[in-house]
Amino acid sequence: MKFSKEVFTIKTIPKVAWSSEDSFNLKPKPLTFIFLVFGLFLFGLGESLLITSGAGVGPYTVLASGITNLTDWSIGFSTFVISIFALLLWIPLKQKPGMGTILNVIIIALTIEFSVKFLPQPSAYPFQVLQVIIGILVTGLGSGFYLISNLGAGPRDGLMIGLQELTNMPIFSIRTTIEISVIIIGSLCFLHNIDKLLGEVVGLGTALFALGIGPSVALGLTLVGKLSKQN
Repeated sequence: MKFSKEVFTIKTIPKVAWSSEDSFNLKPKPLTFIFLVFGLFLFGLGESLLITSGAGVGPYTVLASGITNLTDWSIGFSTFVISIFALLLWIPLKQKPGMGTILNVIIIALTIEFSVKFLPQPSAYPFQVLQVIIGILVTGLGSGFYLISNLGAGPRDGLMIGLQELTNMPIFSIRTTIEISVIIIGSLCFLHNIDKLLGEVVGLGTALFALGIGPSVALGLTLVGKLSKQN
């Protein structure tokens, strides 16, 4: 009961023995770097599980698809623009980048690129939903490792941390609010093409991710923080 309460009340990124003292640390301890890379790999694997589940894409992909629907941009370029915009929002939130910010883009992209070829693509709906849930949990655990490394968050997670520090709200509620807002904005871009939105982009997996990723990230931070303090 105490552990579950901590998951829904955690407001800061835990600091453990292997956390970097400064996010702009270009010479981290080997263990810190290993956990950073491992966390980003898990994050990318979780997103890949969502992609291959066939039950709907993630919220930011909904937004990227919406932008593509209104422009002649590719989904890759739309995703890039979203990341740049998120980074610009760091400025008023006083967030600092680090090597993790750069590696976030590289490692997650490479993980998705190669893992989707080997992951299951279930046709039965119950297994699709199960794969989405597993993907959400894996993404949350990966977030726990790489954020606790404190070597710089990715564009989206940096936005989450900055807004949490500004509002002092629990991490799970900040992340959930961001994800739902992103889906709403992306969906508005399909006002004249609802069939495409519901048929190709948004699915149950999208809703599960939006509602589940906040608690999952909070769970990952709490779990990794507690296990690290025991060592």
